[in-house]
Amino acid sequence: MVTTPAGTEPPGQAKRADARRNITAILDAAQQCLVADPEANISEIAKAAGVGRVTLYGHFASRAELINAVFARAVADSERVLDDLDLDGDPHAALGRLVAASWRIIDEFRALLRAAHNYIPAERIRVAHDRPMRRVQRLLERGRVAGVFRDDLPISWMVAVYHSVIHSAATEIAAGRLSDNGAADLITATLLGAYAPPSS
Repeated sequence: MVTTPAGTEPPGQAKRADARRNITAILDAAQQCLVADPEANISEIAKAAGVGRVTLYGHFASRAELINAVFARAVADSERVLDDLDLDGDPHAALGRLVAASWRIIDEFRALLRAAHNYIPAERIRVAHDRPMRRVQRLLERGRVAGVFRDDLPISWMVAVYHSVIHSAATEIAAGRLSDNGAADLITATLLGAYAPPSS
């Protein structure tokens, strides 16, 4: 097999490799900048990525297009994290693990979501939540079968409660009314209370 010594790639291949590195650097910088400040502008993002505005616009024609790409990558990364999560065993413990993993994702990207709301249709953001919520539904259904989660309420409502509580916690922290420390435990305790079978 013939190999090409490092640094001596054909011009076309070298250009494509440079482009891939630039795109990765731009997406990384955009995510970091938007998490820190949802209003971060193109100049700030380009500077953080170590590229010029012309280079950035060569890959992403507008701020909206860049935010769309960052949002899509963040959703894909989050799904990989949650797909690797062990939700077997005791449903109570599994719920705690799911909340902890989901909370870290939402806590990290809540500012990114604020930026996304300005550029991405609400329907697309809602669809991005569908797969995580199906994961919640499967866990709740398993807990019902095991007799540890209530079965007197619609499952869709119980999933909505999960979504509302975890996002309300993010809102409370952003407003300074709740501390980040122990937020996952607080969310889990609230949900376990809401999901507990009613006393006979």
